[in-house]
Amino acid sequence: MDVMTPEQRSRCMANIRGKNTGPEVRLRKALWKAGHRYVLNSRLPGRPDLLFVSARVAVFVDGCFWHRCPMHLTRPKTNARFWRLRLEANVLRDQRVNLELKRLGHKVLRFWEHEVEDSLPTIVGRIERALKKRSAPRKAPSA
Repeated sequence: MDVMTPEQRSRCMANIRGKNTGPEVRLRKALWKAGHRYVLNSRLPGRPDLLFVSARVAVFVDGCFWHRCPMHLTRPKTNARFWRLRLEANVLRDQRVNLELKRLGHKVLRFWEHEVEDSLPTIVGRIERALKKRSAPRKAPSA
């Protein structure tokens, strides 16, 4: 049983941010400090949290609840069917977005919010490797 009235729960859920979350901001600051520049407001499918335009690398920081993290998923007890369908739809949308971005030539990196919280230097390193790999000059085919 929920301890909040439906109106209180609605207000609470409406205050959950989809952008500029704590993990996103921490990751952005770490990357900026390391000298990496990115775009925040992209019109690409899925609206990546960070986009490295020239390297064509799209980065998402997925919230554990909203994207069904296998380590931290807690299933709501009330309105269970609604939440099951809603969270499943989020996961399916993430998969479609990944495919579309790959089709457009982007490398997609997704990190769980807890990964950013627990292993920020590792996450920054993974992004740096992807940027380096994608920015390396391509050899022309031999004739």
